[in-house]
Amino acid sequence: MGIVHHSRYLPIMEEARVAYLREIGHPYQSVRDEGLDLTVLEVFVQYRLPIRFDELVDVHLSLATIERASFQMAYLLTVDDQVRATGITAHGCITTDGGPTRLPAWLRELRQ
Repeated sequence: MGIVHHSRYLPIMEEARVAYLREIGHPYQSVRDEGLDLTVLEVFVQYRLPIRFDELVDVHLSLATIERASFQMAYLLTVDDQVRATGITAHGCITTDGGPTRLPAWLRELRQ
């Protein structure tokens, strides 16, 4: 069909999220080094127009909400400024052994 399968939008969003953490000085390995993981709790994607094979996708993301132990990120996927999809991921902060815990201070401070 010449279009990107709907399941491939999630890895695109994940790659952007990991790049965002790296860009703000907290690569994911540093989060793990703090004894934390940011687990995905929920995903919502609204497919507006298909992404076609070999198109370059720009992913715009922002922190949507931050709570004590969870946060949401919002995504806008575009090709040549045309909206192809929007999405939201909800994340919970857990210790590396799986127990829930508060978000690190640096993450909470991003919304202040």
